[in-house]
Amino acid sequence: MTALYVIANEYRAAAEKLADMDLDPQTIVDTLEGLSGELEVKAQSVAYMIRNFEVTAAAIKQHESEQAARRRAIETRAEGLKRYLASCMEATGIEKIEGPGVKLSFRKSSAVVIDGEDLIPQEYMRVKPAPPPEPDKKAIADAIKAGVSVPGAHVENRRSLVIA
Repeated sequence: MTALYVIANEYRAAAEKLADMDLDPQTIVDTLEGLSGELEVKAQSVAYMIRNFEVTAAAIKQHESEQAARRRAIETRAEGLKRYLASCMEATGIEKIEGPGVKLSFRKSSAVVIDGEDLIPQEYMRVKPAPPPEPDKKAIADAIKAGVSVPGAHVENRRSLVIA
């Protein structure tokens, strides 16, 4: 089976060659119509592949989202059970439990607790750097459409393929 780009190149070459020949317009149209049939069939096949990839990608994205939600729920359940187990051990005064494949014990740790962020002296505050400035494409587009010249930017007319 011939690749789409090969068919497209052959069609373009035939159109150029026919344009140079002294033929009536109907003959040129009929000849190009015969050549375009294979191109259209191949293009439709490629479009079906594109649709299939898009549907598959959407399904994978949905699955990833569902799996992330499931992971968060499992992590939450594990943390809840850990708090429950710790409170039961503390309530009974048990400091250590050992069994096959598992050891439970308490470890001492410390953590800083902020009681009032507004009371903390400035020297103990971290200042995050501001994000770097970035072009506002909507404002630039509006300015250019209004006739204002914006150095370093221009509006470019494009075409995009729509598969309906």
